[in-house]
Amino acid sequence: MARQCNRKLILEDGSVYTGVGFGAAGDRVCEIVFNTSMVGYQEIVSDPSYTDQAVVMTYPLIGNYGITEEDFETRTPTIGALIVSEYNDLPSNFRCIKTLSEILEEYDIPGIEGIDTRKLTRSIRDLGSRRVLITGMETTVEEGLRKLAETPVRHDAVSRVSCRKRWFSRTPDHLYNVVAVDCGIKLNIVRSLNARGCNVTVVPWNTDAETVRAMKPHGLFLSNGPGDPEDVEPVISLVKELRGELPIFGICLGHQMISLAYGAKTYKLKFGHRGGNHPVQNLLTGKVEITSQNHSYAVDAETLAGTGLEITHRNLLDGTVEGVRCVKDRVFSVQYHPESAPGPQDSAYLFDQFIEAMQMQKEGTSNA
Repeated sequence: MARQCNRKLILEDGSVYTGVGFGAAGDRVCEIVFNTSMVGYQEIVSDPSYTDQAVVMTYPLIGNYGITEEDFETRTPTIGALIVSEYNDLPSNFRCIKTLSEILEEYDIPGIEGIDTRKLTRSIRDLGSRRVLITGMETTVEEGLRKLAETPVRHDAVSRVSCRKRWFSRTPDHLYNVVAVDCGIKLNIVRSLNARGCNVTVVPWNTDAETVRAMKPHGLFLSNGPGDPEDVEPVISLVKELRGELPIFGICLGHQMISLAYGAKTYKLKFGHRGGNHPVQNLLTGKVEITSQNHSYAVDAETLAGTGLEITHRNLLDGTVEGVRCVKDRVFSVQYHPESAPGPQDSAYLFDQFIEAMQMQKEGTSNA
């Protein structure tokens, strides 16, 4: 028997979608976005890049394999809300430790099911990402729109999800020391570096260049994270100071901040790229990679001229910039997530490329 609707969404344009709540209760104002992944809802829920965002899952059945101990991308999820067509609260998985609803409730994250996610996704695709209020059935449209208008847009997402103190992830018989700037770093990025012989020191987002130099790293990594890259000025300044001194590799938000540090511009996409099925062409090899993505902003290709950066990757769906590099400085970045393995290993070479750059730096080998 269908359960009675007890929760609803009120969008900025006044449209309303009703459903049944799971996870945490209470009202929440978020930016509404959609994700086209068929699996990986735990990784999505625990990805810090979704901070303050209500994610609409286009795959219809969510929750069927529960939550596992090993698959978190962060230990403290900060996603704004989760919106699904059908939620399964009876998972079947020998690795399962909790249900999805239990995790959402534990971290005060509202969920809502029974939504026409096809209609809602088309609305986001056609009209763009907007703000949404997740609330109870008693809230009127007028009250909801007033609350949306009165709730300010936050610009401190990176500072909220970054670590407060540095922490270490070590591996036996390491070959390289990497400093990773935590703007909302996914744990599988750290694991990917460990697997290639790197000891990783993860530092807060506002760590300065002198502190990084004192650690004597072989390379600097800039992580993914939420929000507008222009809000993360300390990391942009860090790149400006350290470029040319040591290899730098950036992913997602890290890619955007590298571009800003070299003088390019970024802009907000209509509805962003989220999911594990985005084709990207490597312009250096001609190969096409199937990538996993999660971002609202992109680098403006026209503003890259004269910055010293060259475009290395392009999105085949909309032509957006997916990768850049500066050979002289041993700096490179990609917009997508090579650690997410949607291909499943199409983009793993990027970590190897970072290792090669650090080895060349150690040997004093020229890029020329």
